Amino acid sequence: MKRLAPIAAALLIAVSVLAGSLLHAIWAQPLMLSDDQTVVSISRGESLRAVLANAERNGWIHNARWLGWLASSLELDQQIKAGEYQLNRAITAAEMIKLMADGKVIQHKITLPEGITFNEALRLIQSHPKTTNTPADELALALRDMTGREEAFEGLFLPETWAFSAGDSDLNILRRAYEAMDALLTTLWESHGAESALPSAYAALTLASIVEKETGVASERPFIAGVFLKRLREGMLLQTDPTVIYGLGREYDGDLKRHHLRDKTNPYNTYVVSGLPPTPIALPGAAALRAVFEPAITDDLYFVAKGDGSHAFSKTLHEHQANVRHFQLERRADYRSSPAAPVMDSN
Repeated sequence: MKRLAPIAAALLIAVSVLAGSLLHAIWAQPLMLSDDQTVVSISRGESLRAVLANAERNGWIHNARWLGWLASSLELDQQIKAGEYQLNRAITAAEMIKLMADGKVIQHKITLPEGITFNEALRLIQSHPKTTNTPADELALALRDMTGREEAFEGLFLPETWAFSAGDSDLNILRRAYEAMDALLTTLWESHGAESALPSAYAALTLASIVEKETGVASERPFIAGVFLKRLREGMLLQTDPTVIYGLGREYDGDLKRHHLRDKTNPYNTYVVSGLPPTPIALPGAAALRAVFEPAITDDLYFVAKGDGSHAFSKTLHEHQANVRHFQLERRADYRSSPAAPVMDSN
């Protein structure tokens, strides 16, 4: 019996080494992919065991059950994160599992252009094939809770390019855009609000949205803001077309008529209503916001579109009327009074 003990020990060691070697081979097995750019998607709540079983059915791996056991022993199974993952033939099964545990998901992007409305931004987000849409009533309640406003969500979301993973909700993207705008606006108001002559940060946001809609020329934004702020200080009407158009909503057909400018029932008609409109009219970008807080010091009270997206500025009504005759009554064939429409991209 004493002679058998060393033999048994040697056999046990041999078996252990063999088992360890087999398990290592299973763990380090290369993925057998037919395409070198394969995407695997993990749904929220889906287990690693289900992911590995599906991979085995696809022929990407073998011994899925043992792979799952090894991942569990390393406590990786509880770390798996939902999303899409890019796989290629160069990685092993172990590297695939670690990729999922680290949450290195494929990032998609949505660009919210400066100057679009909240409804346009929402449609852009919801139309992306990789986002999850929140039911309308649930979304409305969440937006009210988020912003503290009943319905006036215009202007509260920062237009930027937002990265997200497949399955992210429209609400998650909007929350990030809202928090970014809130942080930027708070910082600008705390540093420049006292000298802005505006009653609140929300008023500054509203004015920034008008500046955004009036010009697409970056260098003009501080001058546009300076003119509007001077008009407000002197008690003059803002008289800006974009606010009227916003108030018309679906009624606007591309032709702003004289009776629209006389309409006292439109609260956004700054040709008859003094001060700022009741809400922003678009999503202003960071540059438009900064222009409102750091406007150009100017004596100009008027500006008119030159037809190429830029404007001619003037100090007196006489100069302004001359500019109107020159640039609008004798307008060029490709004349446009507002910035070029933003490109709505959701790649």
